[in-house]
Amino acid sequence: MTGKSLSERIGDLGHRLAVEAHAAWLAARDPRTLWLARLLAVAVAAYALSPIDLIPDFIPVLGWIDDLLIVPLGLWAVRRLIPDPLWTELHAAAEAASDRPSSRAGMIAILLIWAGLLYLVYWSVRTSPWH
Repeated sequence: MTGKSLSERIGDLGHRLAVEAHAAWLAARDPRTLWLARLLAVAVAAYALSPIDLIPDFIPVLGWIDDLLIVPLGLWAVRRLIPDPLWTELHAAAEAASDRPSSRAGMIAILLIWAGLLYLVYWSVRTSPWH
């Protein structure tokens, strides 16, 4: 059997998603990109390149939803909003890059979301009639 193993295919998918996220990051910074595509590209790239996930991967099933659904769907939407010649150029630049960017802004946004959710839980417990 000459086909790739499952782990090799998963590795290839991870590499493709990293390149696509990098291309989205480049699109967000390119002045030729339409403003709506830029906004979506910033959000998707910040989330995809963030070192922290919204739903941690150690949570069974839910932890992988962002990696398997949210990021690919966001990248697909960004791709649909950017003209083909521009996307080809940005994708080639991302493919040629030796290292990928990291998103501190995405990490901070996710930490703020978690802090807000924790505050909501705290507030709901404190104001609960059973408290």
